[in-house]
Amino acid sequence: MSFLSGENMTGGYGGADILHDCTIAVDKGEIAVIVGPNGAGKSTAMKAIFGMLSIHQGRVILDGKDISKLSPPDRVKAGMGFVPQNNNVFTSLTVEENLEMGAYIRTDDFTDTLAQVFDLFPILKEKRNQQAGELSGGQRQQVAVGRALMTQPKVLMLDEPTAGVSPIVMDELFDRIIEVARTGTAILMVEQNARQALNIADKGYVLVQGRNRFTDTGEALLANPEVRKSFLGG
Repeated sequence: MSFLSGENMTGGYGGADILHDCTIAVDKGEIAVIVGPNGAGKSTAMKAIFGMLSIHQGRVILDGKDISKLSPPDRVKAGMGFVPQNNNVFTSLTVEENLEMGAYIRTDDFTDTLAQVFDLFPILKEKRNQQAGELSGGQRQQVAVGRALMTQPKVLMLDEPTAGVSPIVMDELFDRIIEVARTGTAILMVEQNARQALNIADKGYVLVQGRNRFTDTGEALLANPEVRKSFLGG
């Protein structure tokens, strides 16, 4: 059994189902990527796993425990970190204040974790006293990921982490994500840049209309002619 799994999830918003018997899973130290066309249910699957929308079929398992009934804050306490695509930093706070906000559930000394985040993202250390609203898009994404890491999550969930950033910044963010995975953290990521994301993925899920269309290693999906033709531009 995987460390985190959303199993056979069916659900959506209001009375409309967006996910249909969808299964997503990731293990410790793995990078799992969810890709697919616009409207495929990628972010919906992520939000369902994090408890931001209800599923009426299926369940979410974390470290062997059924957490389907837990609220998002309780899932954070259970070891999940979530970085939404939009509005993911406090623009009026400094970089360091944003990171400290990420440690809100901790009662211990988080100085070492803050130092680790600064080691991972040296630009944040350099700009620690600057307001997050003054940063570039790529730097804001680093703040958002860093803040999620302040809770020392066992699973880090990223919704479109490279949206709106340059190819150079995307490569840098992916390098940092690989470093986080190497610490044993499970990474679950939704990405529009499918080819680049599958390139770093241990596991890939291609969703179409809320259903699993292909599930395989990132390498195998990149080599699959149908996946290449339909989802990767040939």
